[in-house]
Amino acid sequence: MPDVKSDNKPEVKKITASREENTAYMNQVLPIKESYDIVQRDIMIGGRCASFYFIDGFTKDESMLKIMDSFFGVKEEDMPVDATSFARECVPYVEVDVLGDFDAVLKNLLSGATCLFIDGYEACIVIDCRTYPARSVEEPDKDKSLRGSRDGFVETIVFNTALMRRRIRDPHLVMEMVEVGDSSRTDVAICYMSDRVDQELLQNVSNRIKNIQTDALRMNQQSLAECLFKRKWYNPFPKFKFTERPDTATACLLEGKVVLLVDNSPSAMILPTSIFDMIEEANDYYFPTLTNIYLKIARGLITIMTVFLTPVFLLFMQNLNWLPEVFAFVAVKDTVNIPLIWQLLLLEIAIDGLRLAAMNTPSMLSTPLSVIAGLVMGEFSVQSGWFNSEVMLYMAFVSVANYTQPNFELGYALKFMRLELLILTAIFNWWGFLIGTVIIICSICFNKTLSGRSYLNVKLN
Repeated sequence: MPDVKSDNKPEVKKITASREENTAYMNQVLPIKESYDIVQRDIMIGGRCASFYFIDGFTKDESMLKIMDSFFGVKEEDMPVDATSFARECVPYVEVDVLGDFDAVLKNLLSGATCLFIDGYEACIVIDCRTYPARSVEEPDKDKSLRGSRDGFVETIVFNTALMRRRIRDPHLVMEMVEVGDSSRTDVAICYMSDRVDQELLQNVSNRIKNIQTDALRMNQQSLAECLFKRKWYNPFPKFKFTERPDTATACLLEGKVVLLVDNSPSAMILPTSIFDMIEEANDYYFPTLTNIYLKIARGLITIMTVFLTPVFLLFMQNLNWLPEVFAFVAVKDTVNIPLIWQLLLLEIAIDGLRLAAMNTPSMLSTPLSVIAGLVMGEFSVQSGWFNSEVMLYMAFVSVANYTQPNFELGYALKFMRLELLILTAIFNWWGFLIGTVIIICSICFNKTLSGRSYLNVKLN
């Protein structure tokens, strides 16, 4: 049984001056023989036995070769008296740390750092010459802009913080690193401008992250979002805004918001957020004021139409006497073989099916298959009598208009609201339409952000 402190936590095992004892413990904890990528390398430094531990694939070979070459030149009479002096005088590298307990050593080793044990030193020398496999910095597929930079976040958190630091050369920019997950120990960076951020919000976010009790962030940012805010299943509107563009993230930092970066995730989580932040996109920052206002108004109107177009059409088709004569041409004139509500619901599912199929289709086949799907769904489905041409027209508009919405989560939230409105209108006629509209308004008005503020108005210092 391990020694237990008064707070019921296992006592942290300290590093001893015996290299044999230290390496024996490391070999007991780590699967050295079973796992090929965990490497132990024994050498002689200044007449003393020393052992390197590192992860194959995380270490810069060129840097380690130069460091080891300098170690071989250390003479026995030149060996410092302790590990701190050795790290300061004999390690020709920038990022060097001296640790005294095995828990911190194992965390650094499994993160990619190189750990060095030297006989006679009661500490481990950690050399952070790691490198992570990473793709090149390129413009994200989702958050494209007509102007501005063409770079985007990648899966390596150090690169992502550098992309933001490059844009904000201000000492008030703080990037605090914390760990989440007992097994994964995922790095999470809390980024904010110390002179502009809402301190109450910052304290709230920081406390929530540090108090998360979970084994691992299995799905990176999504897992973190679920740990931070237990969302209500009946309210699909998102609590967070995500972006893959560093320029958008830095613009939000300068507005006083908090940005969260999760290692292995190529996007940033922005807090707090509102419904107005959700419908913004990068192009809004790169155009003149008049163009910017027009684009926001157009996007807002199209967003409203994606929710209400098909329910209003269904409502008027159920009450043809309400239809003004000037709009009489919108009435369905062909034979309706399947009730309109079922046509609309079937097409909602079919559009999602086409979207999922496009995501999983090889790029070389996506164009011909899209043409085939368009012909079958558009022409032959109307001719066969399954769908009416008016229904196909309005659903085609809705499916295309969904892509004017830059936020993926908000797009599906609006879709769920539209489905709810369609079903209530079909069952209860105009009463159902009125009730559905009230539910949509209440879902937005009573939706609270992480800071507890209204979803319609997020006030910052």
